[in-house]
Formats: sequence, structure tokens, C-alpha cells
Amino acid sequence: MMRWVIAYDIPDDRRRLRVANILQGFGDRVQHSVFEAVLEDRDRQVLEDELGGVIVPQEDRLRMYPLCSACARAVTDLGLVPQPPFAEPDVIIV
Repeated sequence: MMRWVIAYDIPDDRRRLRVANILQGFGDRVQHSVFEAVLEDRDRQVLEDELGGVIVPQEDRLRMYPLCSACARAVTDLGLVPQPPFAEPDVIIV
């Protein structure tokens, strides 16, 4: 499993909503256009495939940042934090 921060800037309202809906199925929203997710390689590939079918590369920006465990533990929050960052699932089904 790898931790990811996914940020996007999409000018089209419809595509932006579709991207947000896809990301909500994989992780947690931490800002309006930023999500955090803990993904297996296969889930990351599915996510990239789904997002790739929605975005328009000539107009939209979407970036996925991998974070190692040590970096994730070093995340600092200032201000309102609705939940701990990178909450691990309570149960992992293999």
C-alpha cells in the first residue's frame, strides 16, 4: 500500500465534479481540490484509468504525489482537521 495526495485544477464544472466523485470512491477529501488515499498498486491503476477517461489533458491538471510512511507521519495540520490524515482502514480484506 502507498499513500497518495491527489490535487487537481479543472476549469470545467462538470468534469471537476466527475473527478471529485471518482476520488471520493478511493480516498478522503482534505481540501476542495485535494484528496488523500491509501492505495494498492492495482487500485491506483484503476483510479488512474478512471480519471484518464474524464480529464482533458489540454485543459485540466491533476497530480498524484506518493508519500512514504515516514513522510505521512510527518504531515502537520494547522487549523481545522476533520479526521486524522491518512487514516488506515480498520479492516483490510485480501
